[in-house]
Amino acid sequence: MQKPNIYLLPMLLAENSHQEVLTPFALETIKSLKVFFVENVKTTRRFISSLKAGIVIDELEFIEINQDSKFEEIFNEVNNLSGDAGIISEAGCAGVADPGALVVEVAHQLGLKVKPLVGPNSILLALMASGFNGQSFAFHGYLPIKEDERVKKLRFLEKEALQKKQTQIFMETPYRNNQMLASILTSLNGNVRLCIACDITAENEYIQTRSIESWKRKGLPDLHKRPAIFLIY
Repeated sequence: MQKPNIYLLPMLLAENSHQEVLTPFALETIKSLKVFFVENVKTTRRFISSLKAGIVIDELEFIEINQDSKFEEIFNEVNNLSGDAGIISEAGCAGVADPGALVVEVAHQLGLKVKPLVGPNSILLALMASGFNGQSFAFHGYLPIKEDERVKKLRFLEKEALQKKQTQIFMETPYRNNQMLASILTSLNGNVRLCIACDITAENEYIQTRSIESWKRKGLPDLHKRPAIFLIY
């Protein structure tokens, strides 16, 4: 029997943007699948329904994965697949800053074909639009929550950017974005450049690069509860 394929499927970064960011092949692949490994079942059901592609949601199987998922559990789920399956992140590309990476690890161990599909990725889209070094960059995910630890990490990233001439990329939980921005502005040197990329692919998309000193002089956007990526260089 032919082994199943595992498709890494793109999730929207902004609502009602599928016509702009999903390829016809990605849409047809989603329509063809019956099993999905997902970070959030409710979000995924709403996403698939929004495609208006004639998919009967109640005929689909959703297997939820998160940071607490055990390797053995995922191994058994993947090993028992009778057909192709997809992985869908909470936002953006599956497997990138996403627990779906564990499903991919299992698939490789079982000798299954992993097929990544093109879709929106906030990290790369922010890097593309920043004007920073796109040849050498590092993504650090979420920085520490505690203020003193966060400041220490920010100053380390500033040093890395300067010494390696490397773009440093990180993010924060949307409801703590304004606190993160305040820490950046008070911790880093005025000549460091900061790019804020917010609501990427949405109608109210905001992407702006300035020096720290310029950000302080010209005013700040309100980032509260808005998905954002921060880049320094």
